[in-house]
Amino acid sequence: MLNRQTQDMIDDIEREVRLTSKMIGRKMLDPKVMSVMAATPRDKFIPKSQLEYAYNNGPLSIGYGQTISQPYIVALMTDLLELETGDTVLEIGTGSGYQAAVLSQLCKQVYTIEYVPELAELAKARLQNLGYKNIETKTGNGYDGWPEHAPYDGVIVTAAATHIPEPLLEQLKPGGRMVIPIGERYFYQELMLVEKDEDGKINRKDILSVAFVPFQGER
Repeated sequence: MLNRQTQDMIDDIEREVRLTSKMIGRKMLDPKVMSVMAATPRDKFIPKSQLEYAYNNGPLSIGYGQTISQPYIVALMTDLLELETGDTVLEIGTGSGYQAAVLSQLCKQVYTIEYVPELAELAKARLQNLGYKNIETKTGNGYDGWPEHAPYDGVIVTAAATHIPEPLLEQLKPGGRMVIPIGERYFYQELMLVEKDEDGKINRKDILSVAFVPFQGER
């Protein structure tokens, strides 16, 4: 049985899914995704000063000008990837490590890159201390992806870019999916689903208006 805070968060996510169902094209998220959202301790991924808001359905500051995303958005982006247990995922923007922790419970391996060195080190230590074994972190410019481990079944970007980085498209496996917010800094942004078919053709679909911190290191 879930504690009250976690249950309230899950209820809030389900409520937002219903409210946005026409935009996102689904009336509910995958039960596996919702189960993982319930099982991941969001309070372990935020500063102590924010603890009372840990399970609120909103973004929170994690320092260095960065945020941990709204639980609904984390759940939606995860759901859009449609992960299988044997999949490998690339995440751009580790932040607190929360999104990587969620992903790691639905796939074989997560590779995650953080631009801010201090956040990268904090997230690495946090994920190790919490026992997440299938997440590899590094500090670097996510625009270039992580070619050593490509191709990826899924790519998720947790900062708003003005365009889809070409290296990330190249590192996406045929049949794979990318979820990325596209738009101007702090202004209009659209969460986009990018699919690469088996022939390498790219299909793009706008999902939902969102607000993310800017992509750092964009070329």
